[in-house]
Amino acid sequence: MDNKIFVVSDGTGRTAERILSAALAQFPGAAVDIIVRSNVRTAQRVRRVVREAAKAEGFVVHTIVTDAVREAMVNAGREYNVETIDLMGPLIARLTETLAASPSGKPGLFSILNKSYFRRIETMEFAVRHDDGQRPEDLRKADLVLLGVSRTFKTPLSIYLAFKGWFVANVPIVMRQDPPAALSRLPPHKVFCLDTNARQLAELRRARHDHLRGAAGGYADPEYVRIELMQARAYYARHPGWAVINVTNKPIEEIATEILAIRGHADKPGEHDLL
Repeated sequence: MDNKIFVVSDGTGRTAERILSAALAQFPGAAVDIIVRSNVRTAQRVRRVVREAAKAEGFVVHTIVTDAVREAMVNAGREYNVETIDLMGPLIARLTETLAASPSGKPGLFSILNKSYFRRIETMEFAVRHDDGQRPEDLRKADLVLLGVSRTFKTPLSIYLAFKGWFVANVPIVMRQDPPAALSRLPPHKVFCLDTNARQLAELRRARHDHLRGAAGGYADPEYVRIELMQARAYYARHPGWAVINVTNKPIEEIATEILAIRGHADKPGEHDLL
């Protein structure tokens, strides 16, 4: 008959389950049935779980962080003669003493932080995969789509906004080249057009042109830049629902703040503003 171990948590239970699995690795071949009970946040639920463990002749391993609920676990364990192993309490007590600070006592906090961390990785990967017009068929999956001619900060903006937790794609507007048809099918509030001063853009491009030792051709020519921006603006104008952001002489943080202010917060998906 398998030994019953009840993993009890006021969060998801994944932390306790991982610790238990690491410990069980030292007992190869042991017959163990792990039963997870998550979101246990009241004394009443604690008593039910401990009673269940008593009937199964098992014991409890828990990571409850709230003092009152942890005390209820101790009392219920005594009442039902069930062994309860506290993985979190002694560590929190020691940290409280060492750090001279009080714990938040917020259940599931590690899970929330973990979720934010992995979302940030996901949004960063999305920005890289959808940089400079890559995978236009996936544009509908983006929270924000940035349009602009070369050197209007599309990539750094995408990375910055991705780090803030947004799924961002950027698409270049190129002279005599049709933008992806998928852009016109997007909800207008997702699309942000980056505009800039022609003279300033020409100066930025000239630095790159010099770095490439002239390999960029007429890329930095002021007249070419002026015509390219005119073409981009004409394209933007055909979609009056799209927001146009002037990025001239603005830092990335300021441009991003302006974009998010226009985008608003009412319908923002997932975890944003992670910093």
